[in-house]
Amino acid sequence: MNRYSISQFVEHTKQQDKGEGLFELETPRMLEINLEGQIWSKMGTMVSYRGNMKFEREGILEHGIGKLFKKALTGEGTALMKVNGNGKLYLADQGKKISILHLNDEAIFVNGNDLLAFEPSISWDIKLMRKIAGMMSGGLFNVRLEGRGMIAITSHYEPLTLIVTPDNPVYTDPNATVAWSGTLSPEFVTDISLKTFLGRGSGESIQMKFSGEGFVVVQPFEEVYFGNTGSSS
Repeated sequence: MNRYSISQFVEHTKQQDKGEGLFELETPRMLEINLEGQIWSKMGTMVSYRGNMKFEREGILEHGIGKLFKKALTGEGTALMKVNGNGKLYLADQGKKISILHLNDEAIFVNGNDLLAFEPSISWDIKLMRKIAGMMSGGLFNVRLEGRGMIAITSHYEPLTLIVTPDNPVYTDPNATVAWSGTLSPEFVTDISLKTFLGRGSGESIQMKFSGEGFVVVQPFEEVYFGNTGSSS
């Protein structure tokens, strides 16, 4: 057990400038954003800030009727907020581990619940996994991010990245799947026999199958999402 005097505790835990730029991991579970302008972040993840900042919820028509933010984020209990200003912004999401990724004209899919923040230079679109909308979690959704800039994603505990090759597809539990490369389009497959071992209350065991060239990121945790009306994990 760690025991400190007040001055020792302050010294041990105080914020430190690491000079890493816009996105900086203050701790493995706390993201510091050195904001000079605008950033997008998951609603409800701000824990502290200093400086001048304005927080706005994502507008329903902000990106046009075509997107409407697809009601996927707002409908599933997760929304984005736009932060404008100058100063230091600290974000965290239920103590989940944070990973910072630099996109260099690349694309990545991130589970909507695992996206913490991204630069406005990144283009994004919502992809609702309609095929399983009535089968688990009220329908999973993910965000396709593409361009040049930084994004921050979260995972319960340490993420594991599995390499996908044409002769070696990867199967994952949707509730444990965090992200995958923009080159991959997962299929959904079911295994009636597997539900007996997993203790599924209803329906079949649903798996994501990744085939081709790329990678998929999983976490050692099965997340239960908002709006869960089907089988649970």
